[in-house]
Amino acid sequence: MAMGARASDDHLIYEQELAGHQRDLYPAALRMTRNPIDAEDLVQESMTRAYAGLRHFTPGTNGRAWLFRILANTFVSGYRKRQREPVQVLSPEFEALVSSAPSWSATSPARSEPSAEDAVLSQFGNSEVREALRELPDCFRATIYLADVEGYPYREIAEMLGVPIGTVMSRLHRARLLLRKRLAAYA
Repeated sequence: MAMGARASDDHLIYEQELAGHQRDLYPAALRMTRNPIDAEDLVQESMTRAYAGLRHFTPGTNGRAWLFRILANTFVSGYRKRQREPVQVLSPEFEALVSSAPSWSATSPARSEPSAEDAVLSQFGNSEVREALRELPDCFRATIYLADVEGYPYREIAEMLGVPIGTVMSRLHRARLLLRKRLAAYA
C-alpha cells in the first residue's frame, strides 16, 4: 500500500472510531491529574499517542476502551517520569521575589469550576476524605475512579488499564481497604 493511502486510511479510522471519544477522556484525566490544565494536556497527549499507534487498533472493536487504556498508560508513564526527576528547590532570593510580586489572581482569567470530584468531596466538609483519596497510589486511584465514580464494569477497566480482571478486583479491594482504614476514625 502506498504511504499516502495508509495515512489517509489512518485518518479515516481515527475520525470514524476514535475522535468522538475525546470528550469522554477529559473527566477521567481530571480525576487522575486533579488539575484542569494538566487534564487537557493528558487528553491531548493520549489522543496523539492513539493516532500514532493506530496500527495497533483493530477497527470495529471498543475504541473508547482502547483510548482509556492509552490515557491510563500515558498518565502512569508521566507520573513515573516525574518521580525520576530531581527535586527543584527555589533559592531564598527567588522565593522572596515571588512572594513580593502582585497576586496572579487579580490579573489572570477566572479559574474554571472545581472538578466534579472536588465538588462531591467538598460536601463531606472534611479534608481528611479528600486527602485519603489523594494519598492512594495512582494505580489504585485510577481503578477506584473508573469503578466507583464512572461505573465501568471490571472487564472494561481491565481493558483500559491493560491489566487482568483479577488485578482490577484486587486493586479495588486494596484501595477500599486503605480508604476504610484511613477514615475509620471518621466513620
